[in-house]
Amino acid sequence: MTPADFQHLCRLARLAPNEAEREHIAAQCSAILSYMDTLAEVDTTDVAPLYSPAFSPDDPTSTDSGDAVRPDEPERRRTREEILSGAQNGDGVYFVVPRIVEGKQ
Repeated sequence: MTPADFQHLCRLARLAPNEAEREHIAAQCSAILSYMDTLAEVDTTDVAPLYSPAFSPDDPTSTDSGDAVRPDEPERRRTREEILSGAQNGDGVYFVVPRIVEGKQ
């Protein structure tokens, strides 16, 4: 990893490391990238792909095997009144909270 690449990475991650941190992080990044190169060299030709339990092994394009997650069906568990009953301030429809940002109303 070049110093320019590292600076770009820090800017994207919004990091501002000091000199000691830069050296430490750059060394870690280089080690990680070297390990990724090592992994890329591994021959996986005869290795069967792994599947997440959320996907069907019989249909790799499936997004739901049917048994890993419950059906996504809307249901109303609590009424608005029940939810707002615990609010310190409310107007019956919304939670009312103190203003923390000054500006136009």
